Order: sequence, then structure tokens, then C-alpha cells
Amino acid sequence: MDWKKIGKALLFPHIAIMILLVPIATAFLVCSMVFLGTESPVSIVSYVLSAYTLTVWCFKIPKIIRFFGNFTNENPYALRLRSDARLRVNISLYGSLFWNVAYGLLQLWLGFYHHTFWFYSLGAYYICLAVMRFFLLSHTTRYAPGEKMHTELVKYRACGWVFLLMNLALTLIIFFMLYWNRTFVHHMIVAIAMAAYTFTAFTVAIVNVVVYRKYNSPVFSASKAISFAAACVSMLTLTSTLLTTFDDGSMGETARKMMLGSVGISVSVIVVVMAIAMIVRGTKQLQQLKTEAENGKQS
Repeated sequence: MDWKKIGKALLFPHIAIMILLVPIATAFLVCSMVFLGTESPVSIVSYVLSAYTLTVWCFKIPKIIRFFGNFTNENPYALRLRSDARLRVNISLYGSLFWNVAYGLLQLWLGFYHHTFWFYSLGAYYICLAVMRFFLLSHTTRYAPGEKMHTELVKYRACGWVFLLMNLALTLIIFFMLYWNRTFVHHMIVAIAMAAYTFTAFTVAIVNVVVYRKYNSPVFSASKAISFAAACVSMLTLTSTLLTTFDDGSMGETARKMMLGSVGISVSVIVVVMAIAMIVRGTKQLQQLKTEAENGKQS
């Protein structure tokens, strides 16, 4: 018996087997956690299978990185996407616009169905995000970054003013969470998935805010500021979800409200500071452009 060959086959299975293992292990694990106890033999098997699936995929990571590296270097569409920041921003705006509209309409319908301002507030917030993204798309689809700097600065500053108005909806969301004890309750697995998504979205949003500053495009910066604001609200709803989903009774209602309130106030302050910074920066640069234009006419 060739143990080396068997070990290699177990640690480096065919890619088709690896792909098949992912849904099987996931479904097996979820069913075990939801319907069976942790000490059940079936649950133990599901844990082992999940650990094995994760291990073989980790061993495959270097090869996956090389594959995508070669793909982006050889595929013309991937090369264009990597080199064209305007295309990336447009794709991001279109995708986010669709998501914000769909999610905002869902929240508005829930508000109409349940007759509560809680869902109306969430719906208004995401609809505002959608309007802002559409506002920016009307520019990025027609002009290259920096081509119409005055128009970009006007739109950039306008987004700052909209952020201040949106903070009213955010304040209502925080108020409903605290005063009427309006929180999110989900299954533990759903809460963990939400946490993974929220932290990923928050990290990506912060990185993009920094990275896209190098393009010196106010519209690009505004699009990433919108993503950052959405990630902040997701962090607020995640906090509420985790506090209720994993509540074992050890935390009192006052302590929970204080923690949720501190996160809510922090998110609100961040959005307000970001909005004021956008307004001040946009106004200063517009005045600078005006001064340069007047000096050019005099000379």
C-alpha cells in the first residue's frame, strides 16, 4: 500500500471533489448545529468533515492565488478591470444601487405592512443611499475622473449635505433601538454570518476610502464614503443582533442599552464628521477653482 500516494490524494483531492465538499460539509454542519446536540456522533462527524474541507482548501490557496494571478495577467477583461478605476467604480455603484433600492423598498413595504416607523426609517436610509449612488453614476458614466472637476466637487459637496439629512433617519433608528427596545433576533449561525459579512464590508470600505484618494476624484471619494456609511449602519445593526442573539441573561437591559447607545452615537458622529468634512473640503476646492479661474482671466 502506497501511503504517500494515499496521503497526497487525501490532502490534495481533485478540484471537483473539493467543490462538492463545500456544500455537503456546510449543510451537514448547519443541520447538526440546528437539529442535533454537540455530543451527537453525527455532529462529531460533521465537525471532522468541515475541518477536513477547510484544511484541503487551505492547502490549495497558493495554487488558487497563482491561478487568479495568471488569469488577471492574461485575460483582457480582467486586465481592463484591474487598470480601469472608473470601470470598477461604475460596477460597484451599479451593484450597490440595485442592492440599496431592493433593500430599501423591502424595508418600506415592511413598514407599510407592520405600520411601524422602524422599517420606514431603515427604508428611508437605504433609499437615500441609492439616490446618492444614482447621482454619482450620472457623472461617472459620462466623464473620466478629473475631466469635470467643478461638477465633481459640486456633487461631492452635495453628498455631504445629504449625509447630514440622512443622519436624521439614522437618529430615528437609534431611538427605536433604545427607547422601544427594537432589536434584531436571528439564529446563531445567521448572526455569525452577518458578523463575517459586516466586518468584511467595513474593512473593505475603509481600505477603499484610503486607496481611491490617490485618483484625486471627488466623485470616486464620495462613492466610497457612501459604502463606508452603509458599513457603519451594518455595524450598528450587527451590534444589536449579537447582543440579543447571544444574550444568556448575564447582561442587564441597562448595560445592553448603554453598549448599543454608545455604538449608535459613535456611528452617528462618524457620519456627521464625514459629512462636514466633505462639505468643507468641497467648498474650499470650489473657491480655489474660482480663484484660479479669475486669476487666469486677469492675466
